[in-house]
Amino acid sequence: MYKIIEPDRKLFIKQIYILLTFSIIIILAAYIIDRVVALVGEDPSPIRIFWYIVITLLILLWVISVPLVKLWINNLKYSIRVDRIAINKGILTKVEQNIPFRSITDFQLYRSLYDRALGIGSIKIQTAGQSQSASGYEGVLSGLTDFESLHSELREKVKSLYPKTGTGTSAATNSESGEQTLKMILEEIKYIRKNIEK
Repeated sequence: MYKIIEPDRKLFIKQIYILLTFSIIIILAAYIIDRVVALVGEDPSPIRIFWYIVITLLILLWVISVPLVKLWINNLKYSIRVDRIAINKGILTKVEQNIPFRSITDFQLYRSLYDRALGIGSIKIQTAGQSQSASGYEGVLSGLTDFESLHSELREKVKSLYPKTGTGTSAATNSESGEQTLKMILEEIKYIRKNIEK
């Protein structure tokens, strides 16, 4: 038996706030450019064209982004299973990302300014050196309203499954991987020495 969690609709509102903030920054930057050009005393007709371009780009940004964000959030689901956490996501291509509890090293509770204002949070999942992302986290459970209790529940689950270390990686696994690494280094040194002596 497993638990399915869907992000709260406040996650969509958060994305709208982020889009609105980004739009305001673009308008302020365009206004500063407008004022600088006006101070220089250049011909105002290129500035009118500039404003048409800025407004058109902002309209396109909203028209494209809002439906895509809505679809992304509607397809986002999290499953807490017996042995893993599954994150289902995607718009055209559906992806199920599985993160086994045995590889989880830590959970980080994260709340941005927008999250705190809306009463939601995210749980970032850190694994033992397996993350492909630049953030260093294997997955993120975003848009959660009951984030504190879920965070505690996940930590307890990892501790109960792997009581010795509190994480999914056991001492035996670490020892075996350490020996394997040392063997690979030794083979590499032998190869280098052989090539140097030629």
